[in-house]
Amino acid sequence: MIDLYRRESNSISNMAQLRFFPQAIVGGKGSYLRGDDGRQILDFSASWGAASLGHAHPSVRGAITRAASDQAGASYLSSANEPSVLLAEKLLSLVPERSRGRVWLGHSGSDANETVARMVVAATGRRRILAFKGAYHGGTSGSMAVSGHPALKGVEKFSGLILVPYPDSYAAGDPAAASAATLFHLEELFSGDVRPEEVAAFFIEPIQGDGGLLVPPVGFFIDIERFCRRHGILLVCDEVKFGLARTGLLHAFEHSGIEPDIVVFGKGLGGGLPLSAIVGPEPIMNHSPTFSYQTLHGNPICASAALAVLETIERDGLVRHSAEVGSYMLESLAKRGNEWELVGDVRGKGLAIGIELVGDRVSRTPAKIQTALTVYRAFQLGLVMYYVGSNSNVLELTPPLTLSKSEADEGIAIIGQALQDVAAGKVSTDLVSSFAGW
Repeated sequence: MIDLYRRESNSISNMAQLRFFPQAIVGGKGSYLRGDDGRQILDFSASWGAASLGHAHPSVRGAITRAASDQAGASYLSSANEPSVLLAEKLLSLVPERSRGRVWLGHSGSDANETVARMVVAATGRRRILAFKGAYHGGTSGSMAVSGHPALKGVEKFSGLILVPYPDSYAAGDPAAASAATLFHLEELFSGDVRPEEVAAFFIEPIQGDGGLLVPPVGFFIDIERFCRRHGILLVCDEVKFGLARTGLLHAFEHSGIEPDIVVFGKGLGGGLPLSAIVGPEPIMNHSPTFSYQTLHGNPICASAALAVLETIERDGLVRHSAEVGSYMLESLAKRGNEWELVGDVRGKGLAIGIELVGDRVSRTPAKIQTALTVYRAFQLGLVMYYVGSNSNVLELTPPLTLSKSEADEGIAIIGQALQDVAAGKVSTDLVSSFAGW
């Protein structure tokens, strides 16, 4: 892998690189990647969830080939194209009635969330936005401006942004206490300096991803939804990472029993191609023509790939499959986690799983260095996974939705070996000195 990785470092800017080990990929199929050294590497990241059906899935590959063979232009900027219309119609059929109005298509979750942030302020005339600490809504200036992840602490925030804590049941030691603390914080804000009529929207992640794969307490988002309805605040659900079957339900927000006003899709929607979508009420989505557009928005090849993704999820029963294999993995990891001294907590839904590493289980001190060493060692052993979290100590598992139980077993065995090697001091910290990760 050294040659391709070295060539990249001599030719490509590192501004858009988030690296954990010297990974250089030349191909892939299903749940496996192929390195330029010929190694077959099991992929428990799926490119941060973007390769939702795995690599080189025949349905996506076929859709791309057909669309490129008779290409209906390159965008929907100045002409309609059938793949974009079909995709919009399909997405409208999948969301709750409350958000069933119009669809906007973009390139990534970043440009979609930035567009939503601008749109809700412009459409409502309200100048403030609520979001969670630890949240990551994208990498453009506008999406970073409404994010609360500590890795973005140097980024200029939206002037009307209000950040509130996302409930962390493990850190609090009690889900009810974690939930109550956030709700109390909100009520305090609104009884003080923040006026409800100033707030346009509340950006939420039904499961917080980059903040540490935090699963909210039961009933928490029902209370948030009531709060928003009471104050006329739009509920914006960021489903970019964990939507579309990832959590064992079609939408991650379904676990909480809520109906958002606006839903944002990305990553896995394109099956590995750059595509995002906003779905929301017509008065909001159509409040101003030519409000947010780029030349390649509504690209028919990307839209065709997305249609293939949605059709495959339905045809192959991947919602149920994600739930079943995810439950199998959670049970196995929770059982074996007791044997791995660095593991403090195992949590998740479906094929979105987090393993929090701690120095010891009493103090729950984040094991940041050990986490970086674990993903590096796992890569050496043949597994790709990354880490997330406000404290950079949560292993994130988002494998392809097509992952088999035997592949799950293979990956879990590698995780176990990596954790044991790190705990035994067999992995040098020098290995990760050049890889900042999160």
